[in-house]
Amino acid sequence: MRDTRFDEGCETVLGLGEVGEDQAGLVGGKGAHLGALFRVDGVRVPDGFCVTTDAFRRVVARAPEVDALLDRLAGADPDDRQAVRALSADVRRAVEEAGIPDDLAADITGAVARLGEGAAYAVRSSATAEDLPTASFAGQQDTYLNVVGPAEVLRHVSRCWASLFTERAVIYRRRNGIDDRTVRMAVVVQRMVLPDASGVLFTADPITGNRRTSTVDAGFGLGEALVSGLVNPDVFTVRDGAVVARTIAVKQRAVHALPGGGTREVAVEPRQQERPALTDAQAVELVRLGRRIEAHFGCPQDIEWCLTDDGFRIVQSRPITTLFPVPDPVPEAGEGLTPSVYVSVGHQQMMTDAMKPLGWSMWQRTAMVPMHEAGGRLFVDVSPRLASPASRAALLDVMGKGDPLVRDALETVLERSEFDLPALPDAGDAGHAGHAGPAVPPAGGAPEPSVTEADPAIVAELVERSETSLGALERDIGTKSGPELFDFLAEAFEEHKRVLSDPLSIRAIMAGMEATWWLNEKLGEWLGEKNAADALTLSAPGNITSEMGLDLLDVADAIRPHPEVVAFLNGVQDDAHGDGFLDGLLKLPGGSAAREAIETYLRRYGMRCVAEIDITRPRWSERPATLVPLILDNVRNFGPGAAERRFEQGRLRALRTEQDVLTRLRALPDGERKAVETKRMIDQVRAFAGYREYPKYGIVCRYFLYKQALLEEGGRLVRDGVLDECEDVFHLTFQELEDAVRSRRADPRLIARRKAAFRSYEALTPPRVLTSDGEAVNGAYRRDDVPAGALAGLAVSTGSVEGRARVILDLADAELEEGDILVTRFTDPSWSPLFLGVAGLVTEVGGLMTHGAVIAREYGLPAVVGVDRATRLIRDGQRIRVHGTDGYVEILDWRGGGGGEGERSAGVGGARTAGPPVTGPPTRGAPGGHGPTTMPGRRVAPRSGTGPSPRSPPGPSGGRAWP
Repeated sequence: MRDTRFDEGCETVLGLGEVGEDQAGLVGGKGAHLGALFRVDGVRVPDGFCVTTDAFRRVVARAPEVDALLDRLAGADPDDRQAVRALSADVRRAVEEAGIPDDLAADITGAVARLGEGAAYAVRSSATAEDLPTASFAGQQDTYLNVVGPAEVLRHVSRCWASLFTERAVIYRRRNGIDDRTVRMAVVVQRMVLPDASGVLFTADPITGNRRTSTVDAGFGLGEALVSGLVNPDVFTVRDGAVVARTIAVKQRAVHALPGGGTREVAVEPRQQERPALTDAQAVELVRLGRRIEAHFGCPQDIEWCLTDDGFRIVQSRPITTLFPVPDPVPEAGEGLTPSVYVSVGHQQMMTDAMKPLGWSMWQRTAMVPMHEAGGRLFVDVSPRLASPASRAALLDVMGKGDPLVRDALETVLERSEFDLPALPDAGDAGHAGHAGPAVPPAGGAPEPSVTEADPAIVAELVERSETSLGALERDIGTKSGPELFDFLAEAFEEHKRVLSDPLSIRAIMAGMEATWWLNEKLGEWLGEKNAADALTLSAPGNITSEMGLDLLDVADAIRPHPEVVAFLNGVQDDAHGDGFLDGLLKLPGGSAAREAIETYLRRYGMRCVAEIDITRPRWSERPATLVPLILDNVRNFGPGAAERRFEQGRLRALRTEQDVLTRLRALPDGERKAVETKRMIDQVRAFAGYREYPKYGIVCRYFLYKQALLEEGGRLVRDGVLDECEDVFHLTFQELEDAVRSRRADPRLIARRKAAFRSYEALTPPRVLTSDGEAVNGAYRRDDVPAGALAGLAVSTGSVEGRARVILDLADAELEEGDILVTRFTDPSWSPLFLGVAGLVTEVGGLMTHGAVIAREYGLPAVVGVDRATRLIRDGQRIRVHGTDGYVEILDWRGGGGGEGERSAGVGGARTAGPPVTGPPTRGAPGGHGPTTMPGRRVAPRSGTGPSPRSPPGPSGGRAWP
C-alpha cells in the first residue's frame, strides 16, 4: 500500500500515513484508529486522507450563529425531542450553508487529485468523541459511499461536518455526558474498495463476553446490506483457531457500487443465495488478523472488513465498549494456566455500582479473602473451591441459599466441556465468596461449635467488643499523619479483620441463619408453611439497620409540629449547596429542636450512605441534605409515635405467629417434641437474627474514620501542589495514595485516565459470575411454577401486596405515597428508612440473607429480590402484585400510571404460583436503514458517635461503511 503524503506543515489535510494514534483531537476517533491500523504489520487499509478538526473550526467560524444555537441546545430539556430535533436541524443547516473557504477547498481537491480524480471515495465522519474506549458513537454521524469527483467529495465533506449535530448524535452525547460545544468533526476520505464480501468481526463474543470466541458476520458486496438490515449475515463462530459454529443465511439482496457514483440494491442469483460469503479458512484467517489488531490496541475490537481477490482490507476498528472487563491476570489459551471462575462481591453486598480505586482497594485491604478488581467491581476467585469435590458441594449449597442465580451460573460453567477445572484437594473455606468477613462456616472439616443458648448477653458482649475496638481506633487515628498514618493503618486493618473474624461473632451470625433455615425447612415439612421464619423474626431486637429506619420516624416526630420547619425543608436541595440547611433551621420556630433531632440521628448513623462499602461515597454526615426527602416522606405519611407503634405491632404479630405454630405442632404426631425443638429455634432466631446486621455497621463506622484521615492527607497534598483537588485521592488505589504521601508525587495523567475509566464503568452491569475467558454468566431460575408474563425472583419475605410501582434508582429521587411498592436495582442498609413508607419491595439484586431481605422480613414487607431487569421491565406508575411467599411479580397494568393504596395479604404460607416471561438473547442482525436507496453518495444508516436505642439491647454498530 502506498503511503500518500501531503504538504509539510499542513494542518487541514493529513494523509493517513501521517496520522498518529494519539491525534484524535485533530483527526477524530476514526481517523486516529485508521492511522494506527496503517502501521500494524500485515494489516491493509485503503489509502486516503483526513480533513482535520482545524478545517472544521474554520468553517464553523464562518457561521457565528452556530454558537448561539449550541447554547440554546445545551439549555434544552433532553426529554423534549421536538426542541432537540429543531435546534439540531438549525445547526446542521448553518454549518452546510457556511461554505468551504477557497484555500481549504483547494487543499481537499488537491489531496483527491493525488489519489486519483476519477476514483470513487468513501467520505466518512470522524468526530473527536467517537470510537472511544468508553463510547463507540457507532452510527451517530454520517458516512457516504462511492462518491465520485472532487466537487462531490467537497459537498459530502460539508455534509459530514453537519452530521455532527444529527438528532441521534446530540442525544447520544447527552447520555454519555459529553457537551456538544466541546466536540469537533474531522472527515476521513478513502479510496473505495469494491468487495466480493464484507462484514464485521468481533474479536470477543459481543453477547457473552467470551474473549476466546470471535464472531464474524459476513455478506456479499458492500457491508451496507448488513447494517441496513437488508439481509441477515452469515455468522461464523471461531474459537482456538477453528470454526466451531456457523449459520449460513439466505442472502437474496446485496448492495453494489454504481459506476457513476452511489449504490444500488441488486438481487443475488438464486444459486448463490445460500453460498457462504466466506470459507471456514477465510473466517479463521480474518480472526487471526483481528487478534493482531486487538493486540495492538490492547482490548477487544469491533472491526469492519472487506474481502477482494487479493485479500482482506480493514476499514475500521473500534473498541467493543459493552464488554465487562476481566480481572488480571487473564489466562490465555494454550499457556496451560488453570481457568478461573469469579463470583461478584457486589451481588453479595447488595451494591453493584462501580467503585473508585480507593474504594475497591480499601475493601480489598480489609476483606477476609483475596478479591480481584474488574470494571470498578470486586470478585472472588472460587476456582479452587469448585475444583475440589467436597468444597464444591459446600460452595454451591451456600451460594444457592443466598442467591439461586449465582448457584445456577456456577453450575452452568461447570457443565461446559471447554471449561475444565482440574481436580484439586479440598480447598475449604467455601463460604467466603463475596463477603468482607466470614458469614458462613468453612467447608470441609468440623464447623465451629454453634451457639446453643439464645442468650441476649452474647450479643451485648459482641457489641461492647466492637465499640471498644472502634473507640480505640477513633482515639489513635487522630494523632497520626503522613507516612506514620499509613504505618498505623496497616495495624488498624489487622485489628479490623480480627474483629470481623471473632469466632463468637461468627457463631452468633450462624446461629441466626441456621435457625432461619431450620424453621423454614421443618415448618414447611410439618405444617406446609412456606418461609415460616419471616413472620417469626418481625421486630427482632438489636437490628441496627431496622432501628435506623425507625429512628428516622422519631426525627419526623420532632419536625412535624413545626410548619415553618417543614416548609423550609421542602426548599432544601439535595446537593452540596443544600448542606448548610442545619444552620438555617436555627432561625425558625421549632428549628432548634429539629436540628438537635437530626444531629442526634447523624451522631448514630451519619457514617452511612448509599453504596456505603465504597469509602469514596459521601456519607450522610458529609451530605446531610440527603436525608431531607426521607424525613419529609415520614412527616407526610406517618403520625406521631409511629416508630414505637410499628415495632410493637411487629413484636406482637411475631408472638401470635409463634403461639399459633406451637399449638398446631402439638396437635401432630410426636408434636410435643416438635414444639420443643421449634420453640428453641424461635428463641435462637429472635436472639441472633438482628445481630446479622451489626458487623456491617461496625465496618462502616471504621471506614468513616479511615476516610476522614485519608482526606486530611489529600488536603495536605493539595496544599503542597501534588494534587489538584482533595477528592483526586479517590482515583488512586490505597497503595498509590500511600506512595504519593511518602514521595510527595502523583501522576496527574493517571488520575485523568482513572476518572475516564470510572465513567465508562458506571455504564456497565456486572455479572453474578465471570470467567477468566470474559464470559458473563448471570444464571436463570429453573422453575415451572411461574404464571406466564410474571417476573420470577427469589421469595425473601412472605405475604402478597398490590400497589403502584415506584421505580427508583437514586434514593434522593424517592417521593412515595402510602401503598407504593419500591422497585430498584439493589438496597443496601442506607435504603432501610425508605422501607417504612412502602408496601412491598422488588429488587434486581439480592439473596435470602442480604440486607434488604433481612430488613423486609423484620418490617413485614412482602419482598421478591433477584428479579432480572426489574427496573426496565416494570414502568414507574404501573400497578403490580408482589408475591413475597412464592417469589414472583405480576404486572397488572401494562399501560402504567396506576396508584392508590396498596392491598397487602401477609402471614405465614400462601398459594404456589409464579414465573418470568420467556425472553431470548439479543439478536445479531443489524437494524433498519434510512435514506434513499439509489442516490449517489448514499448515506449509510446507523446500527441501531453511638448510644443505645430503646429498641436495642445494651451495648451495597452503526454508521458502518465499507470503502
